[in-house]
Amino acid sequence: MRTRLLPLLIVLMAGVLLALGIPLGVITAGLEQQRVVVDRIDDAARFASLAQFVTARPTADADGKSAEEDERLATLRAELRRYHALYGIRVGVFYRDRTPMAAAPTGLPVPDGGEGAGAFNEALAGRRSHDPQQIWPWDRDGRIPVASPVIRDGDVVAVVVTDSPTGRMRAHVLDSWLLIAAGEAAAMLLAVGAAIRLTGWVLRPVRVLDAASHDIATGRLKSRVAATAGPPELRRLARSFNEMADNVEDVLEQQRAFVADASHQLRNPLSALLLRIELLALELPDGNEEIASVRTEGKRLARVLDDLLDLALAEHAPADLQLTDVAALAAERVDSWRPLADERGVRLTYAGHRAVTGWADPVALSSALDAVVDNALKFTPRGEPVTVNVAPAGERVRITVTDRGPGLSEDELARIGDRFWRSGHHQNVSGSGLGLSITRALLAAGGAAIAYAPHRPHGLRVTVTVPRSAP
Repeated sequence: MRTRLLPLLIVLMAGVLLALGIPLGVITAGLEQQRVVVDRIDDAARFASLAQFVTARPTADADGKSAEEDERLATLRAELRRYHALYGIRVGVFYRDRTPMAAAPTGLPVPDGGEGAGAFNEALAGRRSHDPQQIWPWDRDGRIPVASPVIRDGDVVAVVVTDSPTGRMRAHVLDSWLLIAAGEAAAMLLAVGAAIRLTGWVLRPVRVLDAASHDIATGRLKSRVAATAGPPELRRLARSFNEMADNVEDVLEQQRAFVADASHQLRNPLSALLLRIELLALELPDGNEEIASVRTEGKRLARVLDDLLDLALAEHAPADLQLTDVAALAAERVDSWRPLADERGVRLTYAGHRAVTGWADPVALSSALDAVVDNALKFTPRGEPVTVNVAPAGERVRITVTDRGPGLSEDELARIGDRFWRSGHHQNVSGSGLGLSITRALLAAGGAAIAYAPHRPHGLRVTVTVPRSAP
């Protein structure tokens, strides 16, 4: 769930940061260009104030112009040359007929196209030139033209034109963008960290609930959830889960107590009944079929009651987990069952590691292996093998018991281990249908598990797994 929620939060935060960063970058570029344009307007206005006193055409006297006008024109030209040398900005003052009054560099032509020509024409009309088109850092040939009218006696007599390079401005814009990008990256890192903390805070109670649910499903009914972390909705869910677990545990405890008490209470009357049947058999001829049938059914009922009592105790008793040599224990159980296997003509063998340790209740694991091996011996024909194998499998120890019996269908494999369930093909084999249920309860109490699968070409494979690490 975290792998789905975290990318969604990151994408949303990235979208928010981009929605803020892109307009901020555009505004920064516009403000930087506006600052340059305002500076050029101020410069053009200053040159226009100087030019308005030298705008008179040359007179017809011998020198062509008065000495005072020559001095003002020289001052204007000197200012333009100094300005161009200092800032690298081309600037010129042109009469209305587009002839130059002064220019730096010398020979600067009147703009005849593009934004420069538009700015010149607007200045001739007595207006300040419009704002030039936005220049971006990748516009290497971009320039900023600005024109200002030179007014004398209320009439436009000349125009001052500045043509500014944009290299420094584009560098400033790029630096600003890099700073914004660095801020966006830092904000993104903070947002990712906050998203990780937020998803962890939200999902931690969910993981705890999942673990507690798994514990209860595997028989550890004491598992509960601390309803102190996470959002209020999840805290309420944790409290509801604890109430449900308490109710489930109470119901199961009552059920176990009822089964144990009923089994115990029925055991004594049944024993007395079986004794009376034996006494009655002494009064009847040997081989009486009715007495034999009653005796068989009585013993079967006694076996069912014993298994019910064992099942109730298995589900109730806590596991005594110890570091156990699982391989040695399995080999010992094989040796114990081999005489019965030889009597039935079944080849019971142990084929596995000599020493593999795991955490298990030795008594419960022995009982579980006895039930599995007993079940395999019951259904394996004479001359066929039953093999017990023990091997490590990652963090668990795997005990595999395989036989060459008739096996089970897919539907029967789904039901094996249910209480009182027996295959319809094996009703003639003695048993109560509780042995594998008891085995599953014994294993679940210690964190072990049991699984069933077909053994090709025919037979059943039972796999018991035991944890290798301490609980």
